[in-house]
Amino acid sequence: MDNTLIQSAANELFLALTERTTVAPLRERYPNITVDDAYQISLGILSKRLAQGEKVIGKKIGLTSKAVQDMLKVDQPDFGFLTDKMIFTDEVPLTGNLIQPKAEGEIAFVMKKQLIGPGVTEADVLAATEAVMPCFEVVDSRIADWKITLEDTVADNASCGVFALNDKAAVDPKALDLPNCEMIVKKNGQFLSRGLGSAALGNPLTCVAWLANVMGAYGVSLNPGDIILAGSLVPLEPVVAGDNMSLTISSIGDLSINFV
Repeated sequence: MDNTLIQSAANELFLALTERTTVAPLRERYPNITVDDAYQISLGILSKRLAQGEKVIGKKIGLTSKAVQDMLKVDQPDFGFLTDKMIFTDEVPLTGNLIQPKAEGEIAFVMKKQLIGPGVTEADVLAATEAVMPCFEVVDSRIADWKITLEDTVADNASCGVFALNDKAAVDPKALDLPNCEMIVKKNGQFLSRGLGSAALGNPLTCVAWLANVMGAYGVSLNPGDIILAGSLVPLEPVVAGDNMSLTISSIGDLSINFV
């Protein structure tokens, strides 16, 4: 795609984001779109959000679990940006805010040192992390009916909507066996799903290292204070206003959110 088409797609997706509408899949309309084109579209959307006063407070890695990859028919991870407009605690507004939301349970990292690839390892991530904590990411898609390819979700800020944290359950990861941390998720008080840290590329540390290395190719670093969402450990779950989602992660803590 040339720069004119990339800018046009960024404008279209930014308008869909602000007006809470959907667009036809990019892959259908731009058959030659590449993953790199899609990241350039995503960066174009981010620049527009920043121009409206939002601030980057972190990054997310998506499509790390095989369950989510199978559900969305993609075969590799992707990344997006988190802004201060996207973070919530115990109450998450859906009405008038999101389009076709799905919740997923994750482990969030808070960085204390900068990381920038290439060459970042799991040991580097561990040394650079201040704490981990329970997280729900609520993914959303500006692509009609979630009919996405990898390029569609990459362009659409990795299908990110909003996220919620329990920062009171922040834990130093150095004492944790992250691949074997077990997550149990409930919806409206009923058991929904179970997953291990190993569901995310074998280890959440591997996810964050992947993120640092791939973003480094675009000149983007993981910075002190950044919140990093390390990828879902369980399948996506559609949510509507009135739902409650809760999770518990062994050795880390719990989180409960209400959708309104």
